Amino acid sequence: MTPATPVTQLVWNGLFVGSFYALVALGYSMVYGIVRLLNFAHGDLYMLGAFVGFAILGATGGVSPAMTLPVLLAVLLVTMLVTGLAGVVLERIAYRPLRRAPRLSLLITAVGASFALEYGMRAAAGADPRVYPLRLGGTPMEVLGARLTLQQLVLVGVAVALMAGLDLLVTRTGEGRAMRAVALDPRTSSLMGIDVDAVITRTFFLGSALAGGAGVMAGAYYGKIDFLMGFLIGLKAFTAAVIGGIGNIPGTMLGGLLLGLLESFGTFWLGGEWRDVFAFGVLILFLTVRPTGLLGERVAERV
Repeated sequence: MTPATPVTQLVWNGLFVGSFYALVALGYSMVYGIVRLLNFAHGDLYMLGAFVGFAILGATGGVSPAMTLPVLLAVLLVTMLVTGLAGVVLERIAYRPLRRAPRLSLLITAVGASFALEYGMRAAAGADPRVYPLRLGGTPMEVLGARLTLQQLVLVGVAVALMAGLDLLVTRTGEGRAMRAVALDPRTSSLMGIDVDAVITRTFFLGSALAGGAGVMAGAYYGKIDFLMGFLIGLKAFTAAVIGGIGNIPGTMLGGLLLGLLESFGTFWLGGEWRDVFAFGVLILFLTVRPTGLLGERVAERV
């Protein structure tokens, strides 16, 4: 370990990237927990969120440096609403008519929906990458040997707040109890008076909103977006969900952070060109050794 890259810096880099992975992975995990669907179009809702934020910021005509964070938070809320509704439309059009179809039909539909979102955005916005109208910079400060900025802290804080809010919703509210009941047994839940379709719709809304919010934050931080940006993050989010235990919300959060840390240290040891290979190698390892993930439990297959 060289003095230029202390352990604390690698840990911070991993936690920062892992917070984005965790936000996107939560939607994967929630949808799988409720309807046993691997929604491969979920990463493209992250891409959609980045472009929605791009359009809103472009319409403002510019933001003064002093208002960067307040404007970003406002755009974040609007974008989460838009992508949440987009997720609801996707569920109504693509998934609900096939809910009782063979599992392979749903999987193929999810892949088709992913391509539709990607190339629909390509047709609307073009194939060239776009430079984000708002870029988070800031003067680095040193904390325990790690160099970070106030803007990075704010983004991580927003991500943690969103994850904590979701966890409270699922564990402490009546809506959360309904979600857990449907995840356990949708037929019995329906007999007990729970509107299963409404619960599934709200689950898609929440998961899609989180993915869209992560897209805005990534665009503002990295400064560049394109119509294929959701493909890789979707695979990384799936990896994070598998590591933590797909269908388990605390496990998914943990999986996202662990994946970020594994990538950070793996990139340092092996080089940046091995970053994705290292991440997906970890996915194969978990699927082989512990397919239920760190906090997941083995569940019976629904029929």
